[in-house]
Amino acid sequence: MRILICEDSVLLREGLVRLLEDSGHVVVAALADTEMLTESVQTTDPELCILDVRLPPTFTDEGIRAALGLRVTHPQLPLLVLSQYVEERYASDLIASQGGPLGYLLKDRVADVDEFVASVERIAEGTTVFDPEVVAQLLTRRHRDDRMQNLSERERTVLALIAEGKSNHAIAALLFLSEASVEKNITAIFQKLGLEPDESGNRRVLAALAHIEISGGPATGPSSQTGAER
Repeated sequence: MRILICEDSVLLREGLVRLLEDSGHVVVAALADTEMLTESVQTTDPELCILDVRLPPTFTDEGIRAALGLRVTHPQLPLLVLSQYVEERYASDLIASQGGPLGYLLKDRVADVDEFVASVERIAEGTTVFDPEVVAQLLTRRHRDDRMQNLSERERTVLALIAEGKSNHAIAALLFLSEASVEKNITAIFQKLGLEPDESGNRRVLAALAHIEISGGPATGPSSQTGAER
């Protein structure tokens, strides 16, 4: 896979280059800021773009703004955003944007090389992947939404696992349930949230998280792990 990296930390940037290339991927560009990002995407035609949330010159939201810009210019380009901390507003902005596969992970996850590379590959294949800590905070914040209060504790756990990109099979294994039970829970979740079920894993994840935007902010539920493709 052809990957473009935009990360200001030299150590992390070079570390990402090494671990991705060691995993058989090709890093077509490794940028320290967004100045040449659009041009680099045009000339290198990456299959996935990894961006830090906070980049020069202000180290506030340059990476998020760049990601949202790519959603407009290259809507189907898979994106993985890395953040030092859980930044709910930025996660919500990305969820609300329309486009291709999306990932939002904390930088700590890079330390688990196998899991990180697996997440990168799942995003490129069309799965949306959110860090468990991001999911937990987004879900917990929506406790005032009556629809979320209608979810059982089990359904909230399943929803959290869906949002992280876990498959129905993986959810069943984690929760010691049958896949039929997981599918029943997912059907109930969409019904209670007023969302139409969708057989596309990526679209189902985005739909499950899109309710964060319905009343202007993030969501409710426990911290768990998540997934949605069959």
